[in-house]
Amino acid sequence: MRVALGIEYDGTHFAGWQVQPEQRTVQSCLEHAISVVADQAVRTVAAGRTDSGVHALQQVVHFDTDASRDERSWVLGLNTNLPSDINVVWARPVDNDFSARFSAVRRTYRYLILNRISRSAIHNNKMWWYFQKLDEQRMQAAADILVGHHDFSAFRAKLCQAKSPMKTVEKITVTRHDDCIAIDVTAQSFLHHMVRNLVGVLVPIGEGRQPVEWAEKVLQSKQRGQGGITSPPDGLYFVNVEYPQQYALPTVSAFPVVW
Repeated sequence: MRVALGIEYDGTHFAGWQVQPEQRTVQSCLEHAISVVADQAVRTVAAGRTDSGVHALQQVVHFDTDASRDERSWVLGLNTNLPSDINVVWARPVDNDFSARFSAVRRTYRYLILNRISRSAIHNNKMWWYFQKLDEQRMQAAADILVGHHDFSAFRAKLCQAKSPMKTVEKITVTRHDDCIAIDVTAQSFLHHMVRNLVGVLVPIGEGRQPVEWAEKVLQSKQRGQGGITSPPDGLYFVNVEYPQQYALPTVSAFPVVW
């Protein structure tokens, strides 16, 4: 049978999602736990890979197994065998045509910035502390330029393995709540480091070091070197992935509680 899982994790002490030799990764910890509960070796497929330090609140994975367990047993059994920084929220049997990766119709990431003069003892490794004042309205105006179907070569990592730089960004929303700024980005799929590089362009615009039109200039250049920095992984959350209604997968309260 094929089983889908909804998982959350704190990426601070992981070398990313994907299995890597001699590295602590989310995938390796999860597959170990599933193999214990299923009593057989299991491989997982994820909705999206996350980098070292990046968090997830609604990562979806699937795996195939001969083991017969009810949903409650999968959740409780896996969490018993997982470290405290990974948690299975739900489990569902799914049809064999379901793919956590290829069946997804859209994904949403949220980037959190702590915008105040002093650092935080609470949100360390959970938000990007940026002490220069940011204007969220300027950032939104620049973000609007980047919405749509574009060549995002200027926003992809050098080692990105995507076959094409063409992506369709459905929505970018920049909102402020007191000292916190949230940047939400929704698309069917993303390039490697794409969201972090988008943030790296929006922040200097919000600070006033670059004009709003700079976002268009970077986009049209198609050159990574023309963009801003790659923002730190600490503030990035994989918050949601959506699938066709036929799979009837659960939804969760995906946003960090600080918001």
